Amino acid sequence: MREYRPPRGFRDFPPEVMLLRREVIGKIVRVFERYGYEPLDTPAVENWETLAGKYGEEAEGKLMWRFTDPWSKKEYALRYDLTVPLARFISNNMDIPLPFKRYHIAPVWRHEEPQRGRYREFYQCDVDIVGSPYPEADAEIVDVVGESLRELGFSGFRIRLNDRRLLSAVFEEELGLKDPLPVYRSIDKLDKIGAEGVRKELTRTVGESLAEKIMSLISLGGGADSMRAICSRYSHNAKAKEACDHLEQLTSLAGEVTFDLSLVRGLDYYTGPILEVVLDQPKIGSVAGGGRYDKLIGTFTGKDIPATGASLGIERLIDAGVELGILKASRSTVTDVYLVVVDWSFLSYAWRAAKELRRSGLNVRIDPARASEESQRKRARRLGVPVIAFVGMSEAETNSLTLYSPAKGERAVVKLEEAPLVVRRFLS
Repeated sequence: MREYRPPRGFRDFPPEVMLLRREVIGKIVRVFERYGYEPLDTPAVENWETLAGKYGEEAEGKLMWRFTDPWSKKEYALRYDLTVPLARFISNNMDIPLPFKRYHIAPVWRHEEPQRGRYREFYQCDVDIVGSPYPEADAEIVDVVGESLRELGFSGFRIRLNDRRLLSAVFEEELGLKDPLPVYRSIDKLDKIGAEGVRKELTRTVGESLAEKIMSLISLGGGADSMRAICSRYSHNAKAKEACDHLEQLTSLAGEVTFDLSLVRGLDYYTGPILEVVLDQPKIGSVAGGGRYDKLIGTFTGKDIPATGASLGIERLIDAGVELGILKASRSTVTDVYLVVVDWSFLSYAWRAAKELRRSGLNVRIDPARASEESQRKRARRLGVPVIAFVGMSEAETNSLTLYSPAKGERAVVKLEEAPLVVRRFLS
C-alpha cells in the first residue's frame, strides 16, 4: 500500500508530542504574562506587498513561501516571521497605547533545506515592546528570554549580545564598507556553514583581503570588559558611541550576557542591539534571537516607532530538551478517568456517571464502540490513564463507581457523588 507522508520539512505530531508541546508553550506563556505581555495573533497569509522589502534579498528570493492566487491573481506569502506582521498590525492600530507589550506564538514557514533542528514549518514564540527607545526595554527582553529558558529547565546557555550600530561603525571605519548588509547575511551563516564556509562566501562578495579582515574582526568578543575595550577603541565614532552607551546601560540591567562581535542577525530590519541564545549542549544552533528594529514600523506608517523584541524557537528547544532529558513526552493522553463499562446494558448509568465526573472538571473517556471489558482495560493501560472506573450491575444498582489507581495499586467503591474527591486523591 502506498504510504502518504507530509511534505519534506513538515511533520505530524501524535498526542504524546502535542502534550509536550502544549506544556512547553504553557510555561513560556506564563513567563511572558508574568512580565505583563498581552497575546496577539495575525493571519498565516499576508499580502506579498506587506512582506516585500522587509527581510532582504536572500530571504525574499529563496526562503519565503510565495504564491499567486489562481482566482484573483493577487500575490500572497505565508508568514516568514511574527515581527513584520506585528509592524503591520501597529500601522493599522495607531491609537493603541504605547508602549505596547505583546506576545505571539504561532507557526511560520521558510523554504529552507530541512535538517536537525530546522524545519519548513515551525513555531516561534515572540515577545516585543513597541514604543520605547530606551535600554531598559532591551534589557527586559533579555531577561524574559533568559527566564523562559530557565523555566523550561535549561541552565547551560549563553545570551550573546551585539549592536548593529557598533558593527556598522567598525566595518565602515576598518573596511570602508558603505553597505554592510551583504556581509551581515554571510556572517549570519556561521552556525550553518562554519567559519570556512563564511570565509569563502565573503571572499566572493568583497575579495580575499577584506574577507580575512572581517573574519579577524568578528573573532573579538567576551564579557563586559571585552565590550568596553572595543567601545573605547571606537569612542571617537558617533555611531559606535551611541551603541556603546546603549549597551552599557542594557548590560547593567539585564542578566549575564556575552558580547560577541560575530553576532549580526541576517534580517535587514535590525537597527540597534541584537541578541541570540545558544546552548552549551547540544550543539543545535541558536534557540532564540532578536533585537531592536526602530525603523520597521515606519515603512508602513511613514513615521518611525521604536520597537524591540525576541523570538524563541519551540522546535529546537524541544529537540534539545528531549536530548538533554529535561523535557519528556511522558503523557500520551489527557484523560483522567477511563470509564470501563462491564455490561453494556447499563450504558445509561455509565453515561450519567461520565457526565457527573466531567461536571466536576475531570477528563473522562468512555468507549464509543462498545468494546469488551478486556479490550477497554487494555486500552486504558496502553494510554496510561491514571484512574480506571468500572460500571456494571452492582454499581448501577447502588449508584456507585468502582475506582482503581494502577500507580497506587488502590481500589475503592464509592458513591457517585463522592467519586470526584476520590479520583483527585488518586491523581495526586
